[in-house]
Amino acid sequence: MTRVAGIDCGTNSIRLLVADLDPETGELVELDRRMKVVRLGQGVDRTGRLAPEALERTFAACREYAAVIKELGAEKLRFVATSASRDAENRAEFVSGVLDILGVEPEVITGDQEAELSFTGATGELHGTEKYLVVDIGGGSTEFVVGNSHVEAARSVDIGCVRLTERHVRSDPPAADEVAAIRADIRAALDLAEETVPIREAGTLVGLAGSVTTVAAIALGLPEYESEKIHHSRVPYEKVAEIVERLLASTHDERAAIPVMHPGRVDVIIAGALVLLEIMERTGAREVVVSEHDILDGIALSVA
Repeated sequence: MTRVAGIDCGTNSIRLLVADLDPETGELVELDRRMKVVRLGQGVDRTGRLAPEALERTFAACREYAAVIKELGAEKLRFVATSASRDAENRAEFVSGVLDILGVEPEVITGDQEAELSFTGATGELHGTEKYLVVDIGGGSTEFVVGNSHVEAARSVDIGCVRLTERHVRSDPPAADEVAAIRADIRAALDLAEETVPIREAGTLVGLAGSVTTVAAIALGLPEYESEKIHHSRVPYEKVAEIVERLLASTHDERAAIPVMHPGRVDVIIAGALVLLEIMERTGAREVVVSEHDILDGIALSVA
């Protein structure tokens, strides 16, 4: 066994997984998994730059994670950065800050690499024979991957819950024209994804990341967020549509009062849930299989 650590730094959140990895079987034994909403992508769609306060929030989380990694004695660490840092003009400032704190350079990966890692992490425990469509709805981008034992096609498109919210939402609850603009962006992105990924051919839709897991937690009626109950739960299309309608009619305070709602998702959950709903409508998926294992697990598996 090798003790490894993986960090996934996205547009909205930064997450850590420390686990023991068996290089022969690919089995991960989880020791510590945690997440902080740092909104690294704050304003990037508008300014093209990482905001100073967003960088400081991210570096504070990195300092906390460095202490956990040291305490648990992880031998190897891989830090992967995704959409926001990929798009930013001042990403060198981000890279040097992470290097100072953690001793490794963040790998600013491509959308295709992101898709491969997400697929590996999400499907490792699934043993079906049909094709999977894995969708990872992030803050700045969404990855679409089709495959079974390996990736057959993948595409990253620039729709995510933070990007869409910052681009279109000015009202609370969002006005009808704002919702229509979000939906139009999602549908255009789905058109792009379909140019290279046969998203309608998969037998099972697997959904990843906070927007999907939050919708699942609401669907399950959980009094608090419980990963064990959410992982591999199945949410029917009708339930997703019902939750989207509820969220669209809700104010910030009403969304914040939902027991499973992370404070960092209150503002962006509507856009994230709309992405999921539009994907289900486009593909005809009758349900989504929700996975708590995603790109973070793929990163840890790739370390050895």
